Amino acid sequence: MFLASAFAFLLLVGWRWDRRRRGSVTAGRTEIIAFALTAAWSLVVAGTGHETLVGQFFETLRSLALLGLTLALFTRDGRHASVGPIRPVLAALVFVELLQLLLMMMQLRYADNQVAQAMIFQISVMFRLLVATGALVLVHNLYAGAMAQQRVALRWTCAALGMIWGYDLNLYTIAYLSRTMPLELAALRGLAQVAAAGLLVIGAVRGRSALRFSPSRAVAFQSLSLMVIGGYMIVMVGAAQSLAWLGGNASQLAQLGFIFVSSVLIVAILPSGRVRGWLKVMLAKHFFQHRYDYRAEWLRFTRTIGRAGSQAPPLHERVVQAVADITDSSAGLLLVPAESGELVLASRWQWPTADVPAEALAAADVTFFEKRGFIVDLDEVRAGIDHQGEPQAVPAWMLEEVSAWALVPLLHFDRLVGLVVLGRPQVARKLDWEDFDLLRVVGMQLASYLAEHAGQSALLEASRFDEFNRRIAFVMHDIKNLASQISLLARNAERHSDNPEFRADMLITLRNAADKLNALLARLSRYGGNGTERVEDINASEVIRAIAARYNAPGMPQVHVTHNAPCHVLANREALEQVILHLVQNAIDASAEGMAVFLQANVDGLHGAIEVIDTGSGMSAEFMRNRLFKPFVSTKPGGFGIGAFEARELVKAMRGRLEVESREGLGSRFTVRLPLTSAQPLIDSIAGSASSPDKKVA
Repeated sequence: MFLASAFAFLLLVGWRWDRRRRGSVTAGRTEIIAFALTAAWSLVVAGTGHETLVGQFFETLRSLALLGLTLALFTRDGRHASVGPIRPVLAALVFVELLQLLLMMMQLRYADNQVAQAMIFQISVMFRLLVATGALVLVHNLYAGAMAQQRVALRWTCAALGMIWGYDLNLYTIAYLSRTMPLELAALRGLAQVAAAGLLVIGAVRGRSALRFSPSRAVAFQSLSLMVIGGYMIVMVGAAQSLAWLGGNASQLAQLGFIFVSSVLIVAILPSGRVRGWLKVMLAKHFFQHRYDYRAEWLRFTRTIGRAGSQAPPLHERVVQAVADITDSSAGLLLVPAESGELVLASRWQWPTADVPAEALAAADVTFFEKRGFIVDLDEVRAGIDHQGEPQAVPAWMLEEVSAWALVPLLHFDRLVGLVVLGRPQVARKLDWEDFDLLRVVGMQLASYLAEHAGQSALLEASRFDEFNRRIAFVMHDIKNLASQISLLARNAERHSDNPEFRADMLITLRNAADKLNALLARLSRYGGNGTERVEDINASEVIRAIAARYNAPGMPQVHVTHNAPCHVLANREALEQVILHLVQNAIDASAEGMAVFLQANVDGLHGAIEVIDTGSGMSAEFMRNRLFKPFVSTKPGGFGIGAFEARELVKAMRGRLEVESREGLGSRFTVRLPLTSAQPLIDSIAGSASSPDKKVA
């Protein structure tokens, strides 16, 4: 086994040296030295045995090298300077390990004295126990103090170090109690080294990102670690004494079984996120007056929100992460108000599977969060608990999503600018007053960031519109003059042209040109008028059939009409065709070549719904919220970025609504909702009754 261990670590040395030679920043000199000394120790033990002076000397070198490797992992981000107890603990462990050299010299001096040899053995084993215990404390704090995003880079290395020191702890505990080295366990020590080498290989392959550590309450965690390891040693002492009563081969087999089971439990349980979360909650309850380290939370919050650069996620995603980090939630969503007052999905953070409808929260339910600012524990709502009427304000899809845990409103001057849906943490707990206070303050701060961002976006959009209006004024003036000149030419040609055929052709050409230019002028002037279109009874099914016919070549249909029952709506035919043409062309551009686009017209309540469906690349929530309907923002080379904005404005001018649902990788669905012709009197009466109280007050 020790020969296999030596071979494995020599391979590790060669591989890491080659990576260092090629310029890898993760292959450090300390790491290579530690692996080389471990390989040398394994070779010496394979040749001479554990208890020889040479074997003990190389074991001391190996232990010092592994302690150096642990310090190197701390110092990669300067954490050894911010966590005070790290340096004293390392210095003490190095000192205790160096005492082994003194004990070796005493072994040489008193080689013939059996009593002295037994005493030296006990002291040496006790020192080995102290070093293994302290090293396990360091490895625990190295992993527990790392940021959640960086633990993947440390997981396998810490597991390997934990396996090495954990096996030493068990081996020397039994040796101390039995006053002799258990040969079977000592022989299996090489197997543990081989397994540790395998874990180091996995860690080197998967953990190539740079390490960054977050500050933690180091003294408390170290104390807790010492208590856990101390309790483990007490259990080991009791178990070893009980096993010693068995005697003979049964005692040795029981020792082997106990060491195997305990090692498996350590490797399987301690790295668990659920166990770490439980320890954190227990520590906050019993060791500290407050659950949160407010300085650390504020620093982390500031770093998350203030992250900049091309690699930084969008602001809406950072808002979700900032709230989720406080409660250790694994995922989250951000809902923001739409133009009609309802809440829609704006961003996801590590929650791609959440099925959020187009209208995530109805406008009528937004009032509850806006007036009360109540933080909702969804588990209580599911249990039927009603504090302030929140069960009526929570939509059904949130309750059906079992991973949804809490709702945090973001209020800015008593106005709801967002609602964060927190995913369930690994260790779910009941929210208390301290959670509510911190989340409420953080929510107000985040709301101010969102409001400032919205104000800046509106100001930028207004400045772009101002520039666009200045430029388009000249264009409109020139087009108007050109239309007047062509119209005049047409009138003169009617009176002065001598050739009847030429006159007829010229009249047709000029009139068509004049009509087109006047139509263009009317469209360009639309946004300066009252914002409404002249509407009439239009059969939406006829419109979509005509548009599909434009795109479908004989024998090669690309646009399919899946439902075209009569659907009479109030619309402007030219404007409606322009909207549907734009949506169909965008659907074709977003789909792979040859993929179908589907059109259908349906009656939905008091409105007619015209749907354009594709199975293309889809859009993210962030894109739909912040870029899809923003003018002058285009994803197409040479595009003006005005098409989607104009389509929505045209639909609004016809007293309709343009809705969009999309999932990345699945496709998109655009729905144009227009009033039904037959339902117009009822819609007018509803609108009149809704506005009548205001008229009476006035």
